[in-house]
Amino acid sequence: MNLGNHLFQARKNRGLSQEAVAEKLGVSRQTISKWELDETLPDIRQSKKLAVLYGMSLDELIDFDIDVQEIQDAIDQTPDEVHEKIDWTKAWSKKYPILARYRSEVEIAPYAVELRRLLDDLQKKYGYDELDAFLVIKDILAVVWKNRKK
Repeated sequence: MNLGNHLFQARKNRGLSQEAVAEKLGVSRQTISKWELDETLPDIRQSKKLAVLYGMSLDELIDFDIDVQEIQDAIDQTPDEVHEKIDWTKAWSKKYPILARYRSEVEIAPYAVELRRLLDDLQKKYGYDELDAFLVIKDILAVVWKNRKK
């Protein structure tokens, strides 16, 4: 995805037409079109106005990672019923083969008991449902992993 596509998606996500954005910014609809087609770029003042209009920070509007944004867009556009059909372990094991083999190598029960205890603790202390507690544990693991690499 390029900047123009990113501007287009941000506008569409807010449900705005090119005409509406042009009117709010005091420019022509053709100017908005040229920005979205990467023919020209908005100046810094117009970029800030766009960010405010689209409910984003300026950094979010202009500083995006192409691969990450494309993945996020694919996730956002995938219906929940499709997500439920995906075998994520199998999908990720292509990149991380350990996921395909660890179950035959690791005694899972002791880890499962401890994780269940942590999940229950989050549910009791913070009133999270089971999914939210799981997501919090997942995020904590990601933070620990990221900090460990420093």
